[in-house]
Amino acid sequence: MKYILYALSLLFLFTSCQPEDKYLYEVNEVDVLPVNANKSKQKTIEQFVSILHANLFQKALSADEMVEIRKVIESIGDKELAYEILISNFMNKPGVIIPPDEDMRADIDEFLVDTYKRFFVRFPTEAEKAYMRNFIEADPNVTAELVYFSFALSNEYQFY
Repeated sequence: MKYILYALSLLFLFTSCQPEDKYLYEVNEVDVLPVNANKSKQKTIEQFVSILHANLFQKALSADEMVEIRKVIESIGDKELAYEILISNFMNKPGVIIPPDEDMRADIDEFLVDTYKRFFVRFPTEAEKAYMRNFIEADPNVTAELVYFSFALSNEYQFY
């Protein structure tokens, strides 16, 4: 009896759970990288300031203003804080071109595509659009100025 159970166990072991070659999925390997993976070089202070000014005012910054802003940023020491102050000052200057909040809320997807192209020089992914759309719709206090401010302070914006 013992040998019969042992024989049946071996029979079940070798006949059960056999892999089937019936399904063979031929999937190509794909490297999945973040959307900003090709942006590996950090912008210099001059590049950051001039591009930021061009994005917010749609015109170039004068050489005198560039020299003055560079001296201020270098004197502060904390570049993140300096950039925050600079962006805030630019946002409060007359002539800054930011769409009205009503336009942003009227067509959030178009606003997001325009903002991504303007600041990151690329189109947003569907996941980025969905996240930002939900963020803007969920909070009535989110303004176009806050969105622009956050894009200008983002890590991706500091690289090219």
